[in-house]
Amino acid sequence: MVARQEDQARSAGPVAGVSDPAGEVRPAYRFDEAALAEWMAAHVEGFAGPIKVQQFRGGQSNPTYRLTTPARTYVLRRKPPGPLLPGAHAVEREARVIGALYGAGFPVPRLYGLCEDAGVIGTAFYVMEQVEGRIFWDASLLELQRGERAAHFDAMNATIAQLHAIDPAAVGLGDYGKPGNYFVRQIGRWSKQYLEDDAGRDPNMDALVEWLPANIPPGDDAALVHGDFRVDNMIFAAAKPHIAAVLDWELSTIGHPVADFAYHALMYRMPAELGAGLAGRDLGELGLPSEADYVAAYCARTGRRSIRAYDFYVAFNLFRLAAIFHGIKGRVIRGTAASANARQRADQFPLIASLARDAMEACR
Repeated sequence: MVARQEDQARSAGPVAGVSDPAGEVRPAYRFDEAALAEWMAAHVEGFAGPIKVQQFRGGQSNPTYRLTTPARTYVLRRKPPGPLLPGAHAVEREARVIGALYGAGFPVPRLYGLCEDAGVIGTAFYVMEQVEGRIFWDASLLELQRGERAAHFDAMNATIAQLHAIDPAAVGLGDYGKPGNYFVRQIGRWSKQYLEDDAGRDPNMDALVEWLPANIPPGDDAALVHGDFRVDNMIFAAAKPHIAAVLDWELSTIGHPVADFAYHALMYRMPAELGAGLAGRDLGELGLPSEADYVAAYCARTGRRSIRAYDFYVAFNLFRLAAIFHGIKGRVIRGTAASANARQRADQFPLIASLARDAMEACR
């Protein structure tokens, strides 16, 4: 799980869509296209070649490709080549949850097949439909007219509420994660990682390590959670405020639904330099709902009168994110993560920790 959540910090965005252009496959990610075509002919109903393979710029954690044939366009998502940490890049889990949710009528792409035989293209992979529509990379939705934006926010709100209303057991996902004690396990895991890393201590993180486990709100709800429910992990319908597909299920599990929602709503707390967030922006001028109204809409849809100690859930999610960035900082210091993206995340760590401390103080 730690490895999968560190992948989250490296991800550049969603899996596929018309707003995420595909181009030539990068040399390190090429594979035997003839072997893929042979597998698809045997396992994908209605498939007929030839195939044109292109790679999307998004989906960096698990490389993602467009497969164009004369009759249909598919998306292939695979594990990256090379040695992998145990539990990381679990495309098998993604395929399982997508298949289950598609059958339940939740907006995900149709799954055409999963191949766990690394001998075909070098790693496990799955093939799904390409869903047409729009992907927005900035929560302000500046590509839309002002009067259209609130309805698109409401569509996101309705979709995450729909997800949390699904009974995991009823869709064959009853064993998809560990229900119960979600915050105890998560806070313990990320505290341990922060305290054991040699990237240095931070007073805000130290305060959160002490405060969070002692202030977990009552109640132990469990639901199917996405884990990375951001605006850029959704495909919107081309001409209406409707979610055509939710993408990138790598971090999905059974967890606490309010934690999942609060992570989604971090867009209100994050400044633009930390992922195109809305903090400090004039929401009225943008035509977007306030954070309070957005939370209230989720509560109404999920049968809650309110979310007590909402800032705890915000603090927890920011603490988790800060712990991820702290780990990246450690790898930069040790020289095992030299990319520009890694250095940027390391530099952003103190700001994330500060935002988490602010949310903690708001609970007091």
